[in-house]
Amino acid sequence: MNVTRHFSDTRTEEGRVRILVQTSQFVLEAEGPGWHHRSVHPDLGDVTLELAWLPGLGACLYGQVLEDLVRQVQRDGTAAEFGGTDLPGAA
Repeated sequence: MNVTRHFSDTRTEEGRVRILVQTSQFVLEAEGPGWHHRSVHPDLGDVTLELAWLPGLGACLYGQVLEDLVRQVQRDGTAAEFGGTDLPGAA
């Protein structure tokens, strides 16, 4: 059975970024005024790198996503199951 679960959901005036866990991968869904992005990644490190390259994603939303991811990993620890908790760009 293919179960999808929300890992994080960040919303600002700039847009929205959702990260879903599906089987053994992460699904990145990002959107803002006039653009939409969806991609699949093996780990959170790849997700954060993909986010950094999205031309429509502003710095404020990117920073908020990283803060939310760090908080979620600290609380849940789920990311270790999918390739570790190394989040490029996160302090």
